[in-house]
Amino acid sequence: MKRVLSLITGMLAMVATATAQAPVRTISGNLTGINNWSADTIYKLTGKVYVKAGGVLNIAPGTIIKGDKNTAGSALIITRGAQIYAIGEPTRPIVFTSSETPGNRAMGDWGGLVIAGNARINVPGGIGTFEGGNLANPDGTVSDGQYGGLNDLDNSGELRYVRIEYAGFAYAPNSELNSLTMGGVGSGTKISYVQCSYGLDDHFEWFGGKVDAKYLISFRGNDDDFDTDFGFSGKVQFGVCLRDTAVADAVSGAMGFESDNDGAGSANGPKTRPVFSNMTIIGPRFTPTTTFDPNFRRAAHIRRNSELSAFNSVFMGWPVGLKIDGDSCHRNADSNFLRIKNSVVAGCVQNLDSTGGITWGITPWFQQAANSNTTYPNNSDVMLTSPFNYGNPDFRPAAGSPLLTGASFPAAFLATGFTLVAFRGAFGTDNWTSGWSNFRPDTASYTTGYFPLSITNTHVNAPEMTLYPNPAQQDVALAITMPESQILTVVVRNLQGQILNQQTINANKGFQRIVIGTQTLSNGLYLVETTGTGWKHTQKLNVAH
Repeated sequence: MKRVLSLITGMLAMVATATAQAPVRTISGNLTGINNWSADTIYKLTGKVYVKAGGVLNIAPGTIIKGDKNTAGSALIITRGAQIYAIGEPTRPIVFTSSETPGNRAMGDWGGLVIAGNARINVPGGIGTFEGGNLANPDGTVSDGQYGGLNDLDNSGELRYVRIEYAGFAYAPNSELNSLTMGGVGSGTKISYVQCSYGLDDHFEWFGGKVDAKYLISFRGNDDDFDTDFGFSGKVQFGVCLRDTAVADAVSGAMGFESDNDGAGSANGPKTRPVFSNMTIIGPRFTPTTTFDPNFRRAAHIRRNSELSAFNSVFMGWPVGLKIDGDSCHRNADSNFLRIKNSVVAGCVQNLDSTGGITWGITPWFQQAANSNTTYPNNSDVMLTSPFNYGNPDFRPAAGSPLLTGASFPAAFLATGFTLVAFRGAFGTDNWTSGWSNFRPDTASYTTGYFPLSITNTHVNAPEMTLYPNPAQQDVALAITMPESQILTVVVRNLQGQILNQQTINANKGFQRIVIGTQTLSNGLYLVETTGTGWKHTQKLNVAH
């Protein structure tokens, strides 16, 4: 009975943390083996935390992770050969944020999330080193700060329904981490529904690799929203950025897209050749009379021999819309390696710009009939619902918007993961930001995770029971000692309360072992609810395949 009461007390404590402050666990140094973080605990990163090669970090839906501002450049670094599975849910996102309290959080409070993979990059020798003090591990393992290799299929895990806030620590001038830094990340990795907000440096930066991504939000950052270089060649669909009119990087200037093959503009391969589709890139020029920081530059700056392409996208409200910079990029455009098609530039002081040593006209290239591009003088011409509302933006096209139609996809796209839609820009009639995103993180308390509020009816007359192994990598067993024969119902629920697995057992008196299959469950936190005659017992189950 003492053990049963202990289990009950633990479950009641879990319910209490839905309204009270959750315990804080400090994380530092190296993580090896399988690590499971759950929503009933807040995790505080102190310094650079490395998930070492062969290690796995599973983060349950609703978990809060805070970067400690008081230790310079706290960051979570997934090294080559390690994996992260941060898989949230629409009503239970995983949040990486500042350790500071509401009203005191600021850009650059912590370093951000770094994922290093073994995919190819185009730097000499095929291995790169992240910015940020070279990310040398305190234990002296320099390779933990490196990325790149020969395996374009490399799998670093999955991010889904994740927010990253107040990141981008500057270790030295021109040596910063981004909110989400991806170096040599392979196509086996999955990234979707990620929001980066209030980052000091770039929000999303890809250094080589071939990882694809969908449903990305870049909100009120300082530098670039989507930065690609060193041979990145993944596919990105459905992304939006909204800028703060008063905040732009004073050193390099702020861009929506910035893309280089490498810093020297060489022809080194693999070439920077990403394909973006259905992007909505909103700058600071909301109206012709809006005052904004003079360090804002361009919605898209494609330069240094990049072969970036953008399809079915809208660039609006910038000093300059699209700039194709340099002879190498002009040649890439003429050779159809660099493509802008079925896209819109609107409401910019200068819609199109190009520079280089040879005469090349961006306007006739952009306006070629085969490209099906359009320019509009004002943002209002594209008729988005409420794109400039910082607290509750709605980026969907209103009725009659020219963006509701006009998208086109080459046949080759449909075999490579792109979703066929009719609309241009990131949105049609569905607002995919609903539920999991947050455009007011400055007011969020973040003293508890997102976990269920209705774990009830756990009674003292429940028999002794336990789940093992827990965390479960394959099946899990419920071991229970029955005081008498009765019918049991065993239910597995996710943290939204949905039933995923249910079975009814005619249990005899004495010891029973009930097998619960977990093969169809994703990694994360679940609830196992066992009901008998006059009692119900609920336990947490971690699944970590």
